[in-house]
Amino acid sequence: MNEPATAVEAAVAASPLHQLKDELDIVIPTIRNLDFLEMWRPFLQPYHLIIVQDGDPSKTIKVPNGFDYELYNRNDINRILGPKASCISFKDSACRCFGYMVSKKKYIFTIDDDCFVAKDPSGKAINALEQHIKNLLSPSTPFFFNTLYDPFAEGADFVRGYPFSLREGVSTAVSHGLWLNIPDYDAPTQLVKPLERNTRFVDAVLTIPKGTLFPMCGMNLAFDRQLIGPAMYFGLMGEGQPIGRYDDMWAGWCIKVICDHLGLGVKTGLPYIYHSKASNPFVNLRKEYKGIYWQEDIIPFFQQVVLPKDCTTVQKCYIELAKQVKEKLGKIDPYFDKLADAMVTWIQAWDGLNPTSASFSNGKTG
Repeated sequence: MNEPATAVEAAVAASPLHQLKDELDIVIPTIRNLDFLEMWRPFLQPYHLIIVQDGDPSKTIKVPNGFDYELYNRNDINRILGPKASCISFKDSACRCFGYMVSKKKYIFTIDDDCFVAKDPSGKAINALEQHIKNLLSPSTPFFFNTLYDPFAEGADFVRGYPFSLREGVSTAVSHGLWLNIPDYDAPTQLVKPLERNTRFVDAVLTIPKGTLFPMCGMNLAFDRQLIGPAMYFGLMGEGQPIGRYDDMWAGWCIKVICDHLGLGVKTGLPYIYHSKASNPFVNLRKEYKGIYWQEDIIPFFQQVVLPKDCTTVQKCYIELAKQVKEKLGKIDPYFDKLADAMVTWIQAWDGLNPTSASFSNGKTG
């Protein structure tokens, strides 16, 4: 049985993590009215929303009353970025990364509009954002695996044999959450397991070890924008591109290589959200089929990438990565030449909107 909204609101307000409401933006890509926010109201209403409207910019997106938000559509993106708007995908949820670019906050939480509040095994509503904040504010341990999982979680610690010299950990750049109900499967797996649902709640947070890649899902994700923001580019997907549904995967491979190089941490596990809607596997297959083929070359590329020692910032790392993408993946398909150019354009656009000592604000405010 759910707690009354007032009780939940009181619990959230009493949380010491609630202070981050002035340091965190919530980014939501959408093509529809955001009725799903009503379920999230007790947890998300105190925070500022950046809504990136995909598709027809003449369509009106309705946002429930009481939320503080900015809404950007394609016309806004074109107006703000000019020619550099070409790096922002159209008719694909990859457009969400525009919200990362225009935010001025230290942290970002991004969520899809078909993701609802999940419940833990006791039936209690899960405050996903609070858990993401806990993950981001505590260190990661990418250089040595702790068999008791996150040593900074309540009731856990470093196990016997864990080097004391590594127990301080490193700053956490990314918190990758999971999903109950509809799993994040690719189209072939969807087709052979159409009725499969994830009902397993695993109460654990793990640091992904250095040198290990992972399939990042963008529907329940938080990150430190100051530490890794310029690398959180979701690529060229959707209309006019030969591939889709690899936007978050691409970003995940890029950020992991860069985090490993810069000595930053990436966590996965808690929090869970409830993923309510399964996408059409036949439509997904049309979007994914080239990616399924290409990833057999893309993943070895990222596994072998070496960034020079003079790449000491995220931007420098990303420009170097774009160079290597063009040199090595461009042989697979001309798309990767185009993607590499877009990666450079993205950094130029990011730096243009995020100068060292200037602020930027535009779009529609609610």
